[in-house]
Amino acid sequence: MPRADVQNRARETTLAIEKIKQRLAGEGGFTLIELLIVIMILGILTLIAVPSYLSYESKAQQVAAQTNVSSAVPAAENYYIGAGNNSYTNIASSALTAEAPGIAASVKAVALNGGQGYCVEDTDGLYTYDYIGGSAAPLSGWQLGTIQPASCLTAAGAAAS
Repeated sequence: MPRADVQNRARETTLAIEKIKQRLAGEGGFTLIELLIVIMILGILTLIAVPSYLSYESKAQQVAAQTNVSSAVPAAENYYIGAGNNSYTNIASSALTAEAPGIAASVKAVALNGGQGYCVEDTDGLYTYDYIGGSAAPLSGWQLGTIQPASCLTAAGAAAS
């Protein structure tokens, strides 16, 4: 490469570096177009991220309610054998907690069928799930021995407390 070309390239590089230094040293800031582009990119990223987060939160609430009901069922069965003297008559949230201290405070229970059955429910966010056990008779369309998306009032006709 001829010496003149090398000198020209060195001068161009030096000029480019000087322009960058002047721009950085100046107080010109960003143009309006540059700021609008950044704001648009942030808006697009937000539009993508927020719905994903909300769906994860919703699914977590649903699973939490199901899990809380599932963990309360053995406590209800233990209550029947122990403190309940072969009856679910006085079953309530406090009785479940006494049987299994790890039960969530939001879990509710109610005796059904004259103390021969029970319903356990939990609500987390917008989701309510229940479980009807023992010798209870669920209302039409609802099942015995299944965690289902309903309240005790809806599935068994009795409000849990």
